[in-house]
Amino acid sequence: MAMKSYPPEFKADAVALYLSDPARTYASVARDLGINRETLRLWVKEARANGTAGAKKAGPAKRPKAGPLSSDDVLEEENKQLKARIRELELERDILRRAAKYFAGRDELVSRFAFVDDHRSAFGVKRLCRVLKVSRSGFYRWLRTAPARAARAAADAVPAEEIRQIHEEFDGTYGSPRVTAELRGRGRRVNHKRVARVMRHSGIVGLHLRKKVRTTVPEPSHQKVPDLIGRDFTAEAPNQRYAGDITYLPVGEGRFMYLATVLDLGSRRLAGWSIADHMRTELVTDALRAAAATRDSLAGAIFHSDHGAQYTSAEFAALCAELGVRQSMGAVGTSADNAAAEAFNASLKRETLQGAKRWSSAREARLAVFKWITRYNTRRRHSALGYLSPNDYEQQTVDRVLLAA
Repeated sequence: MAMKSYPPEFKADAVALYLSDPARTYASVARDLGINRETLRLWVKEARANGTAGAKKAGPAKRPKAGPLSSDDVLEEENKQLKARIRELELERDILRRAAKYFAGRDELVSRFAFVDDHRSAFGVKRLCRVLKVSRSGFYRWLRTAPARAARAAADAVPAEEIRQIHEEFDGTYGSPRVTAELRGRGRRVNHKRVARVMRHSGIVGLHLRKKVRTTVPEPSHQKVPDLIGRDFTAEAPNQRYAGDITYLPVGEGRFMYLATVLDLGSRRLAGWSIADHMRTELVTDALRAAAATRDSLAGAIFHSDHGAQYTSAEFAALCAELGVRQSMGAVGTSADNAAAEAFNASLKRETLQGAKRWSSAREARLAVFKWITRYNTRRRHSALGYLSPNDYEQQTVDRVLLAA
């Protein structure tokens, strides 16, 4: 019974056996080896195509029938083999020299396939794949899929330009999820995986969070305030639950500005904020008063914060009582208990500083924060809101209430 698969060595020996004797036919050699005649013919054809086999000898071998080879014959044969090896090494060196210039520091698999394609007529596919250590099957598969890749690249060219415009419009802060949401908001039917691929291939990336610096200064003597949030930073509707925090804004010459925020946990809208060059209690009271003015009333709402001295002060407690706000605080020294407010501050600084260590002046910091906060409420798409802006989300909530009434 014939073998279903043959090792490369068997194939090479079968081809060599057929080529070694001009009197042998495909049928006779195949019969001796126990293989199909057509199989042997295909092996010989492949060997000739990839350059591993020469032509069939035209006459019988001239080697003497008896007696050992002379020393001259041995030396001549070894010399032929050495010359052949030297020629092969020179070809490999030439290939590697050209490849080094071709890759230019980007020796990726696709680049190697492209090199093989560009130099196949000069060196042959088999030799190139062996020297560059890539598979021939992978190379031919890469060739077959070239038209599909070209078509996809052409299709990606248009969205790439639009993606770049969106990325620049939002100061380079948007990653693929928000870019996808923005495109869909503009009526484009796009898949988020395609957007991520186009951004990756075009070198368009969003900003990443920077390491935060703790600004909370606990006040050990304040009255006990319960945790009414329990790390559930959501709300059934706007104007029910808020979270607040203080973050520093570095400006020139080692100075700082400070920002206090009041974030609506229902819509993620920044309802109130205050910026100053100090961290006195009036910084947080001004922010809460601004939120009350935005909402007309905060009566019955919860305001959650950390245990910073400003939030634990009697002055802030009195303002909460005046506005009808219920105070809530997490555990001391646990940032996760006020994660929503801290995440907001981190995003603000990440997207305004853009990797810089500080603003050049207090005025520059104020303008940058004002610009970002305004756009945050009106246009910046939020992942927790189905990639709507806070204002749009609140408007949808109002519309749903009116429809249900």
